[in-house]
Amino acid sequence: MFMKISFFEEFPTQTNLAKLKYVNFTTKIYLTAESLKEFKKLKSEIVKNYKQVKEVVYWPILKKKEGYWISPFSKRKALLRIFNELKNNDNAVMLDLELPTRHNPLLYFTQAINFFRNKKLVSKFIKNYQGEIYLAEYFPEGKVAKKLLNFLGLHFKHSKVKVIKMFYSSLHNFNPKFVKKEFDYGVKELGSNYLIALGTISVGIHNKEPILSEEKLRRDLLIAKKSNVQEVIIFRLGGMNKKYQNVLKN
Repeated sequence: MFMKISFFEEFPTQTNLAKLKYVNFTTKIYLTAESLKEFKKLKSEIVKNYKQVKEVVYWPILKKKEGYWISPFSKRKALLRIFNELKNNDNAVMLDLELPTRHNPLLYFTQAINFFRNKKLVSKFIKNYQGEIYLAEYFPEGKVAKKLLNFLGLHFKHSKVKVIKMFYSSLHNFNPKFVKKEFDYGVKELGSNYLIALGTISVGIHNKEPILSEEKLRRDLLIAKKSNVQEVIIFRLGGMNKKYQNVLKN
């Protein structure tokens, strides 16, 4: 089975985008931007300069004081700004559903009054958006954790969305048998709408994430392929080098 390999890029600088020189196959990029206008400009440059990129997904982020990621605890005005600018647009969008703990924990208090309204706002956007929607989610262990994600507005079940489970072996010591079991379950439950994020091969916004070894990346890719996962997304493009390029060749 063919398995698509895509990339996140949280910091779309020229230096990070230039790492596409290590990608000699057709790919997709999930690109952060603080506005649709900024994204469209970046997308135009990428499509023009990197022919191997056939698809660019808009990954909207907020200002750190607004929560940075998307959740019912994000500042309401910020959510409204992002969703309003996407009206009448059909570009593929990825919502990174994570809590604002590291960026602005005060939002838990200031936005508590908006929690249910914000949760409904995110749900309504997902249901009504004209384009393709991806949801990046935590990788929970157990039914209780999954129910908690649902309550917190970090998981939305809808037939139209593609769910990306952030499965970063550099951050967690996952047992290979557990990995296979979870991948198999995800594919059985969601089919082609179940995607896996692997990494991290470079640091993210926290600037201290441990780096995934080539051996573990190779292992996770192999398990994903055996489980018939149709797309994996590597966090992130800026970490690509010759060693990871060799892993992706095999």
